[in-house]
Amino acid sequence: MNPRGRGTGMQPDNRFLSSTVEAVDDGWPAEAPAPPATRVHWLPAKSILTQNRSPDIPFDRSVNPYQGCEHGCIYCYARPSHSYWGYSAGLDFETQLIAKPNAATLLRAALSKPGYQAAPLCLGANTDAYQPLERKARLTLACLEVLLQARHPLYLLTKNALIERDLDLLVELAQRRLVVVMISITTLDRDLARALEPRASQPLRRLQTVQTLADAGVPVGVLAAPMIPGLNDHELDRILLAAQDVGARHAGYGLLRLPLELKALFADWLQNHYPDRAAKVLHLLRSMQAANCRNRRLANGCGVTVPTPSCCSSALPCSAAGLVCRKSSRRSIAASSARRAGR
Repeated sequence: MNPRGRGTGMQPDNRFLSSTVEAVDDGWPAEAPAPPATRVHWLPAKSILTQNRSPDIPFDRSVNPYQGCEHGCIYCYARPSHSYWGYSAGLDFETQLIAKPNAATLLRAALSKPGYQAAPLCLGANTDAYQPLERKARLTLACLEVLLQARHPLYLLTKNALIERDLDLLVELAQRRLVVVMISITTLDRDLARALEPRASQPLRRLQTVQTLADAGVPVGVLAAPMIPGLNDHELDRILLAAQDVGARHAGYGLLRLPLELKALFADWLQNHYPDRAAKVLHLLRSMQAANCRNRRLANGCGVTVPTPSCCSSALPCSAAGLVCRKSSRRSIAASSARRAGR
């Protein structure tokens, strides 16, 4: 079984290492392992802006103050990236966290370079920028202050109510039409949420956060992702309706993907928490992946896009709940309001 408050107890071998570790029963009584503690590694980064060319997402750059995430979401697509740092995509991803103390300094330097062209960036694209560590580390807060000073457009995606701490900065960014916030809500079932994402804010608390942001005038939407067939996909309409009721303007969804180590991690989680439906869920996932391979449009993502800060124009109706999304283009950002961070 998983350690209490963790998404998994598994430690898959690091795919970048030549050695592997295998447990062997030597016949001696085993002592109960101590609860795994969270350890933070403070590692100054060499650069902070990450570029991407994915057609799935409405931004081509991101900033990640942290690597690894204490939320412990079993489905997290960032888990395999932890292997690059020498750790496992399993329990290590939740307990061996990397913080970049110079994130804001590097961001200021990057935005101040001559010739830099402003376009929306995502703060916390790989791992949640408002995970519990942020409460004391305040690296996301420091980056937000730099982005506000530079008048730089951004997206924020989180499943933690801690984002409310920075409401004053978000309101000022919103007044300049520079920010869009998306709150991730995977399920409204509290028990399922506790198993899927054990250290994230509970679903109703996230809806309260949506309402707090909306009431303050911050453009906010909900991302219902990942949708897992046979587990939470029946909740999609309910999530969108609940989001609309508390003031969400936009909505999107995405299907579960299981790259690399995530396949074994998720299968083990299913057997531990939902053994009666594990085979059905895995069969549905395999069927959908096979269909995606035959349909390039589906393979490139699904759901609706979120609006681009500062240049929203054409609204489209969402498929449920009357929410709206907006056509977005990476290159359509009105960057005239951006300025160098050092000024």
